[in-house]
Order: sequence, then C-alpha cells, then structure tokens
Amino acid sequence: MTETQLINYSIGAIAIFSCLIAAFWLKRHERRVSKLGRRVALHALRAALLCAAILTTEQYLKGLIQQYQLGNTVQQGVALCALLAMTIVVMWQLFLLIDMLEKYQLRRSQDQTSARALARLLKVALCIALVLLFGEHFGMSVSGLLAFGGIGGIAIGMAGKDILSNFFSGIMLYYDREFAIGDWISSPDRNIEGTVVEIGWRLTKVMTFDHRPMYIPNALFTSITVQNPGRMTNRRINTQIGLRYEDAGQVGAIVDAIRTMLRGNEEIDQTQTLLVYFDDFGASSLNVMVYCFTKTTNWEAWLHTQQEVYLKIVEIVHAHGADFAFSTQTVYLESEKLATAPADKGAP
Repeated sequence: MTETQLINYSIGAIAIFSCLIAAFWLKRHERRVSKLGRRVALHALRAALLCAAILTTEQYLKGLIQQYQLGNTVQQGVALCALLAMTIVVMWQLFLLIDMLEKYQLRRSQDQTSARALARLLKVALCIALVLLFGEHFGMSVSGLLAFGGIGGIAIGMAGKDILSNFFSGIMLYYDREFAIGDWISSPDRNIEGTVVEIGWRLTKVMTFDHRPMYIPNALFTSITVQNPGRMTNRRINTQIGLRYEDAGQVGAIVDAIRTMLRGNEEIDQTQTLLVYFDDFGASSLNVMVYCFTKTTNWEAWLHTQQEVYLKIVEIVHAHGADFAFSTQTVYLESEKLATAPADKGAP
C-alpha cells in the first residue's frame, strides 16, 4: 500500500469516526431539546450522518476489493450489506420519530388510545413501504410478494384464525371507540369489570378494582355487551323511604319538603328527571320514592352528595314529627267465653 493510499484511508477512517461521534453527540443532545421541530431536524441529521458513515465505509471497502481483485461477488455483497444497514438506520430513526410524536400527542390531548393506535399503524405502514421499496434490492420480487399475499394469505388465515380475529377486532376497537385507555368498563355477560390499561393488537389489559390484571382477547368484545360507566353524564340517586302508618297525615308535607330541598340543592342536576312521590303502601310502612341525578360523575363526590341528601331527608322527617318505619307485625287476639260445667248443683 502506497503512502497516498494510506493517507486516503486515514482520511476516510477519520471521516467515518467523525460521523459516528457526531451522531452519538446528537443522541445525547436530543434530550435537552424540547421543541418538536428541532427534535425532528436532529433525527434527520443523525440519520444522514449514519448513512454517510455507511456510504463512506462502502466506498473504501470497494476500493480495497478492486485493489486486491476479490471479484464482483464480494463487491455486490458489500453493496447489499450497506443498503441493508442504511435501511435499518432509516427505519430505526423513523421508529424513534414516531415514538416521539406519540409522546408529544399524549402530552397535548391526553388521548392515549388514538395516539398509540396511530403510532402502531404508522409503524406497520412504514415496514410495508420499506419492504416494497427495497425488496427488489434484496432479491425479492414485488409481484411475488403480492402473489404470496393472495395465495399464502389464505393458508396463514386458516392457520392463525384466532390471531387474525383478535388483530382485526383490535383495529375495530380503535375505530368504534367503545372504550379508551383509562375508562372504567364492565360486562354483564362476563365477569369483566375494571379500568382499561392497554389496548394491544391481540389482547386488552384491564386492571380490576382489586389491582389484578385481566387479559382479554380482543375478539371477545365483538360478542359481548360492554358498559362504559366512565362516560356517564350523571350519577343517579334512587332510594325509597318508609314512614310509619301513624304518620299518614304528614306524608304529603314531607314529600313536598323533600322535593323543595332537592330543587334547591346545587349538586343535583335540575335538567334531569327529579321525582319525589308517595308511591306504595308497604306491609309496615308508607313508602316514598326519591329519584334524581347528581351533576358529578365522580364516585366519591357522588357518595358525599348522596349522604348530604339522606341526612337532610332525616331532618325533614323528624321536623314534621314523623319517623321511619321498621318491620312490625300487629297481632289482634279475639277473647272467647269458655263454657265450664258447675262444680256442684248448688254452685252459682
């Protein structure tokens, strides 16, 4: 090797090493950048530096191959490896960029379901696009790939019917938006109740209220009824109070007082149905129905409002000189005259 060639190879090694150092520095510097546009630019610059290092390495390896006359086969192998390396670099950087965009969307909208679904679809589309674009360079025919999708897809569909069913059901969950990550769901058909933690391609993870993870195949949601209490607009107060029969004269005034109290309660939604009526003669009580909706949907806040309503009902009943009934049973005994024979004839 001549002195000129040695200098050229040294310059090439310095250039490759510089590109790698610059890419590593950009990786470390990226964490300090908060603006989205600058971070995208850093990803693009890092991908360009890595590709430049790969191309430089390829050119110098080709020079060595020609110098030592190793043949076209080795040269084609080097070109193929370089193309494969650049494809991996581009895909890796784009995946990182998609993950970054997903986190940015989560910070802005808090819609985890849409952000994760969009990120996954972008990654799948990216993989398909790269296979179609660079497949021919790796010896794969696009027409062959399409034919495999038509013929081989049938065999794959038969073999992985359950997997494909869960996959497409997961896509429909993203599309129909029956529930999202963070929603509280329940099913009257199955013993399912808890908070949705993750919606995957095959499984949906639900954390039950006793903090036990439940993994549910996505296909199951196409055949069961799912309730989403997390999207309720109001919570309901529905109860029945029983008054004593001896307080029958105060029932009308008590009903009116309870209705007035609910009408003046700021925590009760006045646009929803509000019913307070004496509606039943019970076995041991006169029953009054109380039916209304709170503005809050938070469980703890609803319990607090319901407690305040119940305490005020107790005050109203006692203020009218009445009281609540409890299960009682009155037994009426009929007196009988018992005929008895006289002890002797002289007895009265």
